[in-house]
Amino acid sequence: MKNKTIILGGGCFWCTEAVFQMIKGVESVAPGYAGGEIDNPTYQQVSSGQTGHIEVVKIEYNPEILELKDLFEIFFAMHDPTSMDKQGHDAGPQYHSIIFWTEDDQRQQAENFIEAKQLKDEIKIVTEVRRLIKFYPAEDYHQNYYKNNTTKPYCILNIAPKIRKVEAQFGDSLE
Repeated sequence: MKNKTIILGGGCFWCTEAVFQMIKGVESVAPGYAGGEIDNPTYQQVSSGQTGHIEVVKIEYNPEILELKDLFEIFFAMHDPTSMDKQGHDAGPQYHSIIFWTEDDQRQQAENFIEAKQLKDEIKIVTEVRRLIKFYPAEDYHQNYYKNNTTKPYCILNIAPKIRKVEAQFGDSLE
């Protein structure tokens, strides 16, 4: 079976990238932008909150190793799907919680997962589910950000706690 691709936005793409790079069955993770109105946006443009783009990660995964529902479990554990356009100290429409699907079955699985999670946890999830139109890779300095900057304050205060949370909750799923 060939690898599949899904695009997830759950706040800062540095955090999301770092978490999914640890997961067995994830073949690649690339930070970027999706959902907006302009072609080839820059980080500065997206950060303004005026382009409609969202910070996302493009995840290529092996469905023989990692089921989509398990990927969703990790995604919903590593960010707050009940918070509109805000994750921790990061606020603005570029931090929208979203799943961009690339295949029809992903859309249905995402909608079913959200519905079941809302009922089980008795919460209102604001995560949007939308078809991917175009993904734009982020600039090179955003690639592998956490791996290249583990001692920077943002990484210590924001990314490392998310990694520890996922390690504690999904240790068996990690590489």
